[in-house]
Amino acid sequence: MSYFRELPDLEYQSPLSHKNSSRDYVRVKNLFRRVKLLDWLQDKATLFDKFQIPEGARPDTVAQLVYGQGDYDWVVLLTAGIINVRDQWPLSNRDLYVYAENKYTTQNLNAIHHYETIEVKDQKGRLILPKGQKVDSNFKIVVSAGSTYTGVGAYESTVFTPDSTGEINPVIGVSNYEYEAILNEDKRQIYLLKSGYLQQFLNDMRVIMNYDRSSQYVDRKLIRTENTRLIGP
Repeated sequence: MSYFRELPDLEYQSPLSHKNSSRDYVRVKNLFRRVKLLDWLQDKATLFDKFQIPEGARPDTVAQLVYGQGDYDWVVLLTAGIINVRDQWPLSNRDLYVYAENKYTTQNLNAIHHYETIEVKDQKGRLILPKGQKVDSNFKIVVSAGSTYTGVGAYESTVFTPDSTGEINPVIGVSNYEYEAILNEDKRQIYLLKSGYLQQFLNDMRVIMNYDRSSQYVDRKLIRTENTRLIGP
């Protein structure tokens, strides 16, 4: 990940037992120096493209595909707003199954996680009930008697006819594995910076990463923290 090459350096008093003197410093990358996209930029369609992460893809393979260079994986993560890759990047189908199996056990993979509504429309195609609302298994809605209603499921449509009370029960059960698969699939939709803006993005980031003058300033890429082992006059 070339991201760490973009970070400025920090010197702090050496904690090493084999240091030569109390004046020795250790030079490291300043991991506290971070950047993020301005929130208002996220809404600029001219700067970003909607991207569907392919099955089994990694941040570096996406960067290779979009930017022609795998070590721009950090640009993919940064512009997509991903901080924790482990939790926010989609798993492969195999890894998803293993994850769900470990979380729920094999016996409970197909057990009901929750119930939710399916989309229901009337005879004129008007939306009566949106899909995806979490409800109880016995959830019902009151509709007009004598009419039929179409429930649009994931794989097929269902025709509902009101019972004697004028109610229908447009509910399906979502299994534990289906629930995890839905969450995982949602993670595939991200927005990436268009490749034409990549160089400007890198240039701006490098300017932002420079240090301003302060009591710790050494140069644009280096600051030195206070050495508490040194006692002043």
